[in-house]
Amino acid sequence: MPERRPFVRLPTDVYPVNYGLRLKPDLIDFTFEGKLEAAVEVTQGTNQIVMNCADIDIITASFVPEGGDEINATGFNYQNEDEKVTLCFPSILQKGSGSLKIDFVGELNDKMKGFYRSKYMTPSGENRYAAVTQFEATDARRAFPCWDEPAIKATFDITLIVPKDRIALSNMNVFDRKPYPEDHSLVEVKYATTPIMSTYLVAFVIGEYDFVESQSSDGVTVRVYTPVGKAEQGKFALEVATKTLPFYKDYFSVPYPLPKIDLIAIADFAAGAMENWGLVTYRETALLIDPKNSCASSRQWVALVVGHELAHQWFGNLVTMEWWTHLWLNEGFASWIEYLCVDHCFPEYDIWTQFVSADYTRALDLDALDNSHPIEVDVGHPSEVDEIFDAISYSKGASVIRMLHNYIGDEVRGHVQPADLWECLEQASGKPIAAVMNSWTKQMGFPIIVVDQEQNCPNWMVPISICTSEDPSCTKMKVLLDQPETTVNVTNIAPDHWIKINPGTVGFYRIQYSSAMLESLLPGIRDLTLLPVDRLGLQNDLFSLARAGMISTVEVLKVMEAFVNEPNYTVWSDLSCNLGVLSSLLSHTDFHEDIQEFIRNLFTPIGMKLGWDSKTGEGHLDALLRGLVLGKLGKAGHKGTLEEARRRFKEHVEGKQILPADLRSPVYLTVLKHGDSTTLDTMLKLHKQADMQEEKNRIERVLGAIPAPDLIQRVLNFALSEEVRPQDTVSVIGGVAGSSKQGRKAAWKFVKDNWEELHNRYQGGFLISRLIKLTVDGFAIDKMAAEVKSFFESHHAPAAERTVQQCCENILLNAAWLKRDAEDIHQYLLQRKAPPV
Repeated sequence: MPERRPFVRLPTDVYPVNYGLRLKPDLIDFTFEGKLEAAVEVTQGTNQIVMNCADIDIITASFVPEGGDEINATGFNYQNEDEKVTLCFPSILQKGSGSLKIDFVGELNDKMKGFYRSKYMTPSGENRYAAVTQFEATDARRAFPCWDEPAIKATFDITLIVPKDRIALSNMNVFDRKPYPEDHSLVEVKYATTPIMSTYLVAFVIGEYDFVESQSSDGVTVRVYTPVGKAEQGKFALEVATKTLPFYKDYFSVPYPLPKIDLIAIADFAAGAMENWGLVTYRETALLIDPKNSCASSRQWVALVVGHELAHQWFGNLVTMEWWTHLWLNEGFASWIEYLCVDHCFPEYDIWTQFVSADYTRALDLDALDNSHPIEVDVGHPSEVDEIFDAISYSKGASVIRMLHNYIGDEVRGHVQPADLWECLEQASGKPIAAVMNSWTKQMGFPIIVVDQEQNCPNWMVPISICTSEDPSCTKMKVLLDQPETTVNVTNIAPDHWIKINPGTVGFYRIQYSSAMLESLLPGIRDLTLLPVDRLGLQNDLFSLARAGMISTVEVLKVMEAFVNEPNYTVWSDLSCNLGVLSSLLSHTDFHEDIQEFIRNLFTPIGMKLGWDSKTGEGHLDALLRGLVLGKLGKAGHKGTLEEARRRFKEHVEGKQILPADLRSPVYLTVLKHGDSTTLDTMLKLHKQADMQEEKNRIERVLGAIPAPDLIQRVLNFALSEEVRPQDTVSVIGGVAGSSKQGRKAAWKFVKDNWEELHNRYQGGFLISRLIKLTVDGFAIDKMAAEVKSFFESHHAPAAERTVQQCCENILLNAAWLKRDAEDIHQYLLQRKAPPV
């Protein structure tokens, strides 16, 4: 990694007790005026106050000691690179209480961070702007001068001066609203005093919205704010929120501490959602559900995101990390408990099996890289914070908490810093929690356990070899355990029975079985006696081991064929994902069509069984499975699927028979993958006509499947057009890169050619990391790693430095994998095609 920038936390000689904040945004000129009157405590005499400040111009500043005369600041020294300002005073500010007054102005920027503008369209088709906030991690300083560190908490009294025909929301409830004396088109809205809280959780939104309202069983007022005319689309999230609040109240044994909670859909929003206390902001697709036009996966996504953000109201907001080093506990815990919550609200989702595919295996994949990082990573300069909003902090964090939960049970609960948390859990459980957890959080990587058995004795002797980082065959798999080998005695196992290590796929490690043990497990896959989560884990481990060069990819393909009777959506989803990676890898060869045939053959039986139309009694998981399988068959060129998709698409476009929401993605993908310019024109027209962001995103994600080079370029140009919201440009470009060899090359060239615009749009945020990863991760040629490295050495992206390193490592791994296994895979696929002798 590049050398870290020097960084010093704010001095502690002055700290805030209360922020009195007045803001007057201008929704035409995209500026705002602000007045800050902060009650502060001076802990030792000083003639300067150092605060965070970015993109703000201070007009005047003064300090009034309690009972004393006002002292005007004589200068403002901005340290722009460190996003600080030093207010200089002509005399010493004495120890004690006082009031800091600052008048300032700022810009409602278009960067989706700080206090920014978000473009939306009214029902009549007019473009307007809302003023909204996104302060995590370090962007409250773009809205007002403040002590923008999570440990420096204070209370807030917020006043907004806004157009009288706009909704104005903040963390707390409104307690006064009156005409603004200087301009009768404005109103002055005052909000109740907040609890003591961190600056990154402050929020305000000014715009036009409808809402639906309810009360949780414990009396909290819940509102879901939607675009005007779309209040009905907030009802599902409202249902989830009103179920979730009492669940968390019982789980934490602490009532929700505010009188209300608002959930609001923001048009332009970089993240999925943000847990601002009492005013949770969301992308529209993470909050809005149309009863007729939303698919099952969207409902599940909304349920998970609402569960995640509401968990933060306790774990993160009420109790907050001291510094960003402990972000993982905040996000890892919420990423774990969102599943606990959704399982409580919607047991039919089988959500814990999906956790293994969505979080656990994703974290293992990233953590197998040399350029991974420990869960708990020291963070200094604010520019480093965005880098750790990744699968290690979220998904590995959630996975080790799930492992800990399995170890100690559900009755032991606690909060605060990791060290304090481990101590509390240790006292409650009587188990060595700190010793166990520190090995998982303070070093990167995970164990890989090599297993064999000896059957020449009454019991099975199972030697479990721990692959160490010194083992040259295992350089890509880190290990946390120091015992080189141990033996486990397993009694009463008949010769025809199997042994599965890591039942439930809870432990955060990979398993490598001997050929004999693996062979004994195959019947458990075919006859479904192995649980779905274990069938999934077994296959995923094998695929990862093949990529690391520890076993042959052919062995994995043979195991995949054992899934002939597989009925489980999540198992198929994981198989599909891994086959997608393999298909992408083999797009660099001249036998790519052979792997497509393998995919068609594997998915055809389940596709024929499911058919196109839902049957009476089918549920959530059936809908997910049908969409997944038809999409896979269509993309792989299954003739019957392609014909039916084209027929249904034509009827959908003509308005004769509208496609059910769950079939739209697979149908759109299929017709585009085998389509022409007319198909693309039709799809872009559907995109323009779509009134719902979910539908627009559905189309944007699959546009890159179009095969012709000139049409691929059209899609890339479309990605940067006004038709695509800024946060969604990334998924359009990523869709191109992930669809074909030609798409990957074109997307990378497009990113390089448009780097200045893209970097300016996303700088300092995690979307730039996502863009880089989606664009280059699929390459499998050594020289591409050098090209990517060289480009980013001359085009700096500080928030994505680690991502660039990881991508270069992945490209080299892919290239080595291809060289090592391509010919064996080719021969195996040819052998399967050969007629029997």
